Amino acid sequence: MANLLPIQRTKYTSNEKIQKKCLLVDASGKNLGRLASHLAFRLQGKYRVDYAPHQEIGDFVIVTNAAKISVTGKKMEQKLYRFHSGYPGGLKTLTLAALMEKKPALAVELAVKRMLPKGALGRKRLKNLRVYADENHEHHSQKPEVWELPTRSTAKGSTKSKNDEKD
Repeated sequence: MANLLPIQRTKYTSNEKIQKKCLLVDASGKNLGRLASHLAFRLQGKYRVDYAPHQEIGDFVIVTNAAKISVTGKKMEQKLYRFHSGYPGGLKTLTLAALMEKKPALAVELAVKRMLPKGALGRKRLKNLRVYADENHEHHSQKPEVWELPTRSTAKGSTKSKNDEKD
């Protein structure tokens, strides 16, 4: 009976063999949702050949110029962020514009956090993200690689990256 099915094993990369990169992303002029989806994809490590959903295998990502992100439509005035203190009547509501004035990095962090899986592994992956409102960051010693996000072209459904233009 045991020989009827081939042995199926989950591929596993040991923690010592995982090579993580440190990436630097400039968020100025980037759309908030598109930026967050690219960052969540990279933090989870889904681009890797040895990706496994049960492992923390993604890269470290540093985002600068979070205060210069863009959104489409009337989202600056209409998108609401709700925070609750836990006390009766403790609900606080902020628009995206008000949040960008107070803590611009929090808008990017929340967008990425909500795209990651919920649970312990999602919280662990979120620790690999650092967001800064301006271009100054303290991670120069890690020698981060500059990561150019793919940009949308005018053709429907096609994407271009600055790396593709060099070819």
